[in-house]
Amino acid sequence: MKDLMGKAIWDYFHNENPEDLQTETSISELDELPVDYLFRDFEDMNDIEQKALELAQGRVLDIGAGAGSHALYLQNERDLDVLALDISPKSIEVCKLRGIKKAVCVNMLDFSADPFDTVLLLMNGTGVFESLEKIDTYLKKLHALVNEGGQILIDSTDILYMFDRDEDGGVYIPAGGYYGELDYIVHYKGESENPIKWLYLDFTTLKNAAENNGFAIEKVMQEEDSYLAKLTKI
Repeated sequence: MKDLMGKAIWDYFHNENPEDLQTETSISELDELPVDYLFRDFEDMNDIEQKALELAQGRVLDIGAGAGSHALYLQNERDLDVLALDISPKSIEVCKLRGIKKAVCVNMLDFSADPFDTVLLLMNGTGVFESLEKIDTYLKKLHALVNEGGQILIDSTDILYMFDRDEDGGVYIPAGGYYGELDYIVHYKGESENPIKWLYLDFTTLKNAAENNGFAIEKVMQEEDSYLAKLTKI
């Protein structure tokens, strides 16, 4: 991993000629991702993020913390005990420099700790599951990371809208797998990250998987094609 996302976060924080990130997927063209978007204050976050941060309680694990904006808000404004986790070394360095007291660079599957009361996976958090084939592996890990009665707050987008429809409303979906399984590529300053597997989940598919892995689940809110789900360990 070249850690291009981390480099962009590092450059922005240190004012070292940061540039916008560029992202693309196997079904979408190049798109600009302004780096300052990763440094937003609570007031500038979308409704799903704000709702998740309002629902967070107790000891919190923020998976995929990035520049640490969610963790920083919970630590400083909500006075919660938060641990920021990301696979990006430079992102975790910036989290610490921004004042996050607990930050760890590790893959969530390799992480172990006493169980948390809340686990956050935001900004299309189901992406970390990679594929339907691996979703049980990740949900079993999340089950181990949360207390009895604890909650997983996770968001995703049903990307069915990105596929063509016929005049009767039918959707043309490529054969050979679930339509939400994509390759995701990041570009920064002329470099390209190796493609990673990224999973966008419709709510019904997430619900079935969650219930098969020891969670109760509810949809907390819906914003167009995106939603926030709460998984409760039972």
